[in-house]
Amino acid sequence: MFRLTDFNYHNRTVFLRVDLNSPVRNGRITDDARFRAVLPTLEYLLEHGARVVVGTHQGRPYGGDYNTTEEHARILSNLLGTEVEYVEDIFGRYARERIRLLKPGEVLMLENLRFSAEEVEYRSLEECEGTFFVRKLAPLIDYVVNDSFATSHRSQPSLVGFARLKPMIMGLLMEREINALTHAYDASEKPRVYVLGGSKVRDSLRVAENVLKNDRADLILTGGLVGQVFTLAKGFNLGDTNLEFLEKRGLLESVDRAERILDEFYPYVRTPVDFAIDYKGKRVEVDLLSDEKWLFDDHPILDIGSRTVEKYGEILRKAGVIVANGPMGVFEMREFAAGTVGVFRGIGESRAFSVVGGGHSVASIRENSITGIDHVSTGGGAMLSFFAGEKLPVLEALRISYERFKDKVEP
Repeated sequence: MFRLTDFNYHNRTVFLRVDLNSPVRNGRITDDARFRAVLPTLEYLLEHGARVVVGTHQGRPYGGDYNTTEEHARILSNLLGTEVEYVEDIFGRYARERIRLLKPGEVLMLENLRFSAEEVEYRSLEECEGTFFVRKLAPLIDYVVNDSFATSHRSQPSLVGFARLKPMIMGLLMEREINALTHAYDASEKPRVYVLGGSKVRDSLRVAENVLKNDRADLILTGGLVGQVFTLAKGFNLGDTNLEFLEKRGLLESVDRAERILDEFYPYVRTPVDFAIDYKGKRVEVDLLSDEKWLFDDHPILDIGSRTVEKYGEILRKAGVIVANGPMGVFEMREFAAGTVGVFRGIGESRAFSVVGGGHSVASIRENSITGIDHVSTGGGAMLSFFAGEKLPVLEALRISYERFKDKVEP
């Protein structure tokens, strides 16, 4: 794949695809972490005389929570110390005219790419190449730099559509992500421990199957809804309230799959030994082997318990490699953040090479000033797809573009 240093960008127009999709409260962005993550790539391009067109999105596909990128342009301007022009257009006449007028060292930001219906649907590379977005912008662009690892598991026009038309290059963030995740996946240091939590149960099950079957993991620790599904698969009763919640989320159907994983790899998948609930306004921990399990009938599980944190901590301290994705519980509630914070602190204190990803995981790490983690990934779903052994469309597009344009390198 092409690296950023493989080309000369002076007086060339670069389409820089990034993921600045950020938390929003009351219509305002509350966290600039993703902006800071792509700054090195953007600064490199501007320092080398590129004319930069930034494309990003805000809001999930079909989520109905879209916002314009006007504030994104303002935040990026403040971080860069130079103006980032907000263009209220994506590939129409106005956007194309503003791109043509760019000068070396200048940057503009297109409107939220997901305002275009073409950008919401998943398409093949060939279909993406034929979209209006790609056909209208390709004649104006010399290079495409992709620094959007967090969306690398999606196949959409702005992410893969230019691959056979223009040299498509890894940004510095993309390169760092790929190197860190590949190092963890291919690592020989043992024991290799995967911590799977959060609510993406089906994705986590695919990761568990892949890393265990292909001898990429020695032990898996579970928490969050993933931990509850595996606990049910072991035959424990988690009470009416929790069963109803899992059923509403469509997760009970995953119990059979978790049971099959346990049948094949039972000693290597660990589940919580205790859980925390809210009982009369207080955190109460219930051991799975105690007589207090009746509390699960009326009280939802909100965290793993302290005995589980202690047991997991002992394992993490001895690990050689750690891959973690997802919180251990409802960490947004202070009383029920103990499991997530305890596990992530254990990862930070470990001697292991560690990779942690997922939006909630990153938020917890930042909010609690947890240090010592080697790589904090900007991608949750993309990271899970990577460790599930699946082909990521953006990485495939980068490889295709390299094969097509490798004779064009001009460092």
